Amino acid sequence: MLKEIIFCIKNDKDEGFVSRILETASYIKTEGIGSRAVYPNNMACSKENLVISLLSDTAEEKPEDVLFLTDSSEFAVDLISGGGYVVGISYEGNTDERFEGIKYVFTEIEEVGMDSFIKAYQRYAHLPWDILTTDRCLIRETTVEDVDVFYELYADPEMTRYMEGLFADPEDEKKYQRDYIEKVYGLMGFGTWTVVLKETGEIIGRAGYSVRNGFDDIEIGFLIGTAYQRKGYAYEVCKAILDYGRDILQFERVLAFVKAENTVSIHLCEKLGMVKAGEADIEENIYGDEYHDGTRIPAQEMHFGKYVKMAIEF
Repeated sequence: MLKEIIFCIKNDKDEGFVSRILETASYIKTEGIGSRAVYPNNMACSKENLVISLLSDTAEEKPEDVLFLTDSSEFAVDLISGGGYVVGISYEGNTDERFEGIKYVFTEIEEVGMDSFIKAYQRYAHLPWDILTTDRCLIRETTVEDVDVFYELYADPEMTRYMEGLFADPEDEKKYQRDYIEKVYGLMGFGTWTVVLKETGEIIGRAGYSVRNGFDDIEIGFLIGTAYQRKGYAYEVCKAILDYGRDILQFERVLAFVKAENTVSIHLCEKLGMVKAGEADIEENIYGDEYHDGTRIPAQEMHFGKYVKMAIEF
């Protein structure tokens, strides 16, 4: 759990920059997270023990409880080697810093909101991001632990009547999900998410965005478990996801591909404001029955299905 955000500053001579750092630390404290600025060049600490040297002496603080931000590539290397979660700080006084190997570099640090600090920490700590909430549901990133519940949801044959199922072996699905978290969530910032009931914590389905091979537009997809259908969850969740795509992700157009015989989903898409925009042959069963680290199955084993293309423009 994130307990503290530590600013590890090299350029302590730039009063304007230091002032912005201190203001940001004060803001973070008002949000309920500890924060302070430290200056390793003025401290008696070695590179090898930099992380440990910077941890609080008054609390049982561990490296995984802290997010470190630094204006120095050198400090970043030392912090990472000590197991620290590190974000770079770029500003007009350190434009030559490259911050290689760091997932995130923040600019205009005084403008960064608490949500961005938390999400950077969660990505390093392998914790799922909460994407959005509706009246009844939480939409969050999927975890490997969710996979076992997915198999329960997909057990009803109706769930795979119009869409692909999961891998035959749950371990293959978990390997796929681990890669998905790293390569899709980590790089694109969106994807297919898990839908949870806020009141009970039950996982009731999946929904979100993807980019299908051979198409340029973003696609929305959704699945609600049989036991939770006919209660308005699909519309509630998809409407919120479309709003999020328009307002936050800045999408201009979103597609949905629905099998022609799936009249219920076509009706839902129309209720969401989507219109029919033609038909498409969609490649199915891309990975086959097994997952081999993303390797596609041989071409002769691929097959296609007929889908109605639904579209909405913002």
